[in-house]
Amino acid sequence: MSKMSTEPALVALDGPVMGTRWSALFRAPVGLDTEAVRAALAASVGEVDRQMSTYQHQSDLMRLNRAPAGVWMPVPERLFEVLARGLAIGRASGGAFDIGMGDVVAAWGFGPDAADVQAVKAALGKTRPPAHELIELDAAALTVRKAGAVAIDLSGIAKGYGADRMIKALDGFGIRDALVGLDGEMRARGLRGDGRPWTVAVERPDYETRTALSVLELEDAAVATSGDYRHWVEVGGRRLSHTMDRRRGGPVDGGLASVSVVAETCMDADAWATALMVLGVSAGLEMAREQRLDALFIERDGAGLRLHRTGRIFNAPDQVVVSTVG
Repeated sequence: MSKMSTEPALVALDGPVMGTRWSALFRAPVGLDTEAVRAALAASVGEVDRQMSTYQHQSDLMRLNRAPAGVWMPVPERLFEVLARGLAIGRASGGAFDIGMGDVVAAWGFGPDAADVQAVKAALGKTRPPAHELIELDAAALTVRKAGAVAIDLSGIAKGYGADRMIKALDGFGIRDALVGLDGEMRARGLRGDGRPWTVAVERPDYETRTALSVLELEDAAVATSGDYRHWVEVGGRRLSHTMDRRRGGPVDGGLASVSVVAETCMDADAWATALMVLGVSAGLEMAREQRLDALFIERDGAGLRLHRTGRIFNAPDQVVVSTVG
């Protein structure tokens, strides 16, 4: 009689959220109720969506956006956590990452409504203070106060946070080896079944097709990418990214195709990838080195691509295998 296997099985789950999909690949002990895990994962990302979406009129974030300046508003703990980290990274990046660009994001049609040409013209080239100078937080009371008119948008950090919450959900089932993702923002925990780190593709910044440019091995780390090739608008024959630059009052215009960042949490990786995308290659590399970030910058160079790396991970040949470029 054959023995029953007690080895953890590899389980793959996924589901819809935020107009995209979440996914989870993990090693599950025999007898684990995978449907309960699925429900917990869906609930974890659903909570992020309900609290931080700009597409849901009744989300906690939109309620905060509608609040008048000068009034302390109570917010849920998860939203407060993301606001606090977003403002901290905004301050550390010199305002390159800015959660107060919601009006500009909406004006360009990257929200639930169509683009507004007049709003675009009004914002373009207009100097504005960074969000960390306009938003106050009271951690003890879990309240937020806006010092002036500011529309908060968390699209550059919330999906990364969602991946982090998925790992927390798996913790509740004692799952220690997993790879989770939310719209390409990925976080790894532990190892695969063969004892190797989890492998994640760094996507080639191509407007038409989805192909891997390189392969990254992750263990107890997260990776996120900000790029110009998935969400964009065409104006005057030019494709403009959905990533907004506070200094321009409009889309980034620095020539970068994408920036990938590896960090301890996916929330940090997500926000820093956006900040470095805004800064561009030269200032971005300087900022990444200052912050001791692992980052991969990809810029377009004619028909090919030029890669710039900083940090231990992206400079280690056994960690990143780059395909032929051009």
